Amino acid sequence: MFLPEADIRIWLCTEPTDMRKSFNGLSVLVKSQLEEDPLSGQLFAFINKRKTQMKVLYFDRTGYCIWAKRLEQGQFNFQSKSSSKKLLSWVQFKLLLEGIKIEKHRQYKRYRHKT
Repeated sequence: MFLPEADIRIWLCTEPTDMRKSFNGLSVLVKSQLEEDPLSGQLFAFINKRKTQMKVLYFDRTGYCIWAKRLEQGQFNFQSKSSSKKLLSWVQFKLLLEGIKIEKHRQYKRYRHKT
């Protein structure tokens, strides 16, 4: 099971990626396209053009690791932006993995009794 630390930085590459790439190809994309250090221990997520496959590249203390997910139905929900990368929180990353898209968010005031 894929369980990274909760306080780790997660970068999503917003441009479609060829899923035939492996360790070397994805680490080159991290350097050139995302302009980040692939040895930093951060997570780098890549999604294919059809939005049905995702690969996550990260470096632990001993070497590169790749985690992959292929959807049997549906697509990963994310919008391509003008920039080539997007910083995700752990919650946003989990929602992306689970296929949950939040359209609107509103925080309601709650009554709090003073003691």
